[in-house]
Amino acid sequence: MLEAGNNSELPVIPGKRYFTIGEVAELCDVKPHVLRYWEQEFPQLKPVKRRGNRRYYQRHDVLLIRQIRSLLYDEGFTIGGARQRLDGEGAKDDAIQSQQIIRQTLLELEDLLTLLKR
Repeated sequence: MLEAGNNSELPVIPGKRYFTIGEVAELCDVKPHVLRYWEQEFPQLKPVKRRGNRRYYQRHDVLLIRQIRSLLYDEGFTIGGARQRLDGEGAKDDAIQSQQIIRQTLLELEDLLTLLKR
């Protein structure tokens, strides 16, 4: 789903605990209103809401948004089809997210190694 080839143009996810909607929009290359819409359409996407209904996304939310983006924009799924695909992959979700986290960590470690070699 979220292969390196599909999202190679997307920036690396920083090692923060929480992200604002603007930060997530930049990290996933979608507009904030699209993220709010996807929250209504995909029950798995539930950012933490604090002070004045502000949204704070966690790393797993960003990975899920990138997965949704890939399904809709790269693979051509409809909203309903993407929702079905995500629902049907409930058992696979943990494995996929673990692979994505490992890939992301490897990329971050490679970047760090490059910086240290300089």
